[in-house]
Amino acid sequence: NSFVTRTNTCGELRSAHVGQEVTLYGWIQYQRQGLFLILRDFQGLTQVIIPQDKAHSHVKKLLSNAPVESVVQVTGIVSSRPPGQENPKMPTGDIEVKVETAEILNSCKKLPFEIKDFIKKSEALRMQYRYLDLRSFRLQYNLRLRSQIVMRMREYLCNLHGFVDVETPTLFKRTPGGAKEFLVPSREAGKFYSLPQSPQQFKQLLMVGGLDRYFQVARCYRDEGSRPDRQPEFTQIDIEMSFVDQAGIQRLIEGLLQYSWPEERGSIRTPFPSMTYEEALTDYGTDKPDTRFGMKIVDISDFLRRSNIQFVQNALSYPRGTVRAICIPQGARYLKNKDLESLKDSAKSQFNQEIMEIICRPDGSLKSLLTKFLGEKQQSELIQALNIQMDDVVLLAAGEHKQVCSALGSLRLESADLLEAAGLVLRDPTAFHFLWVVDFPLFLPKEENPTELESAHHPFTAPHPSDTSLLYSDPTKVRSQHYDLVLNGSEVGGGSIRIHSAEQQRFVLEKVLKEDSEVLSHLLEALEFGAPPHGGIALGLDRLVSLIVDAPSIRDVIAFPKSFRGRDLMGNAPDYVTPEELEPYHIQVSWPLAEKEAKKN
Repeated sequence: NSFVTRTNTCGELRSAHVGQEVTLYGWIQYQRQGLFLILRDFQGLTQVIIPQDKAHSHVKKLLSNAPVESVVQVTGIVSSRPPGQENPKMPTGDIEVKVETAEILNSCKKLPFEIKDFIKKSEALRMQYRYLDLRSFRLQYNLRLRSQIVMRMREYLCNLHGFVDVETPTLFKRTPGGAKEFLVPSREAGKFYSLPQSPQQFKQLLMVGGLDRYFQVARCYRDEGSRPDRQPEFTQIDIEMSFVDQAGIQRLIEGLLQYSWPEERGSIRTPFPSMTYEEALTDYGTDKPDTRFGMKIVDISDFLRRSNIQFVQNALSYPRGTVRAICIPQGARYLKNKDLESLKDSAKSQFNQEIMEIICRPDGSLKSLLTKFLGEKQQSELIQALNIQMDDVVLLAAGEHKQVCSALGSLRLESADLLEAAGLVLRDPTAFHFLWVVDFPLFLPKEENPTELESAHHPFTAPHPSDTSLLYSDPTKVRSQHYDLVLNGSEVGGGSIRIHSAEQQRFVLEKVLKEDSEVLSHLLEALEFGAPPHGGIALGLDRLVSLIVDAPSIRDVIAFPKSFRGRDLMGNAPDYVTPEELEPYHIQVSWPLAEKEAKKN
């Protein structure tokens, strides 16, 4: 309680304080019939007894009439609660404070919602009155835990491992590839800054500058729609090291997370398991597998190759054709027909993939349109291959390898959600399963034009040492030195070993990606001045903390987040500015277009 005029907080008084005079400050959480109130501050709750005698009638009137959430100062004597009235659920439940004097420091007007965690409020209302929402226990806990984690990370990196905390510029220029960037007008006609989607170029330049080990709690910006796990502005723990390889970065991050991990969340075991991108896609249908539960994708192509099922034979006739399946445990018991139809519709609409189901009846026989094409022996082999048990449901897909795996990977997660909604627990909410995914392809075909390539990670990622020669002959087959860190099916970090040769970097930009290398002339030139081999990673702080506290959205671990549409509902941003304010930036608004956008939103 240094620097402030209170003697104690509302969360620290115990039986040992009985008889002491104390001064408390806080918000009125609850008041009952002019007899007592519960006072709350950042540390906890204290029961305050309102005096009933005539000598303190003004104090009684003051506190009895004060609205809930008013800010008050009370001075009084700590007393033991009467026998039988103790509250074991409150850390201060053995005592109460008998008020001598009180002052209303600020009265609270009628609240737009009750400040209680169990009261449901619309997210729009929570965003509009974020300063009230921040008073809730849940948000207070989340933000304080986030602060503790960041402090421990700083200790680990700076004090234990010699990293240098460097702030990099927010106003920069456009970076080729990646997400859309926010533009900031300048007073030079037609010239704009860009807000960086990450400090990528600067951290590489710091390695060229010889800093050796850099980190930053970095603000980053992406001009894309907000989702439960995305925000237009977000925070990452940004790291870069010289003279390091992939294994070195992975060991550093495992140590960092182990050191900063909150005690109340148990311990995490290192080293984290690792799997290749191809293994992740083949077994889980995604590059960020949730390994807390099974239901892996199983290849049954060889088994069904001998069948005379037409759609199976059609699929297997293609070069990357395959037949695969997932087995939903107890699916027939927990999923309704409409659930199975919903899963099939989802695969059709999202992946253009047809799905066939097979149900295992209580007597062990199989129910499916496919069974008439399969003899008893083949059915028995299928049951064995997929380890089908009574009441299980199998979802089967045939087609191109990546499409089939992606569709089944999505259905694996959707069916897990449905099973858990029906009462079958598959994923332990207290478990934390970290996983490294490695050996990503260096380039992927562009969705809008598959004949052109784009970087799977970013254009500065180095090729796998074994594949360097393929970079110049067949870039589509090159693996990268890119690694992602996955936690419970969410990507919480991504990094790579970087290209430190100017010649190789220029080739990737100009010949493979067909980008204008002039935009990155400063970086290319820097690489020619003795750039060391280097690599790094960025951890998404918002997403990591939201998973640690089991928050439904990253908005629950950010003090002032943007809404789903990327708006600040409290301050009403973004907002209009006058033509006079735009004039120095040589910008005019095309109002018909602006009105069209406004109507759309």
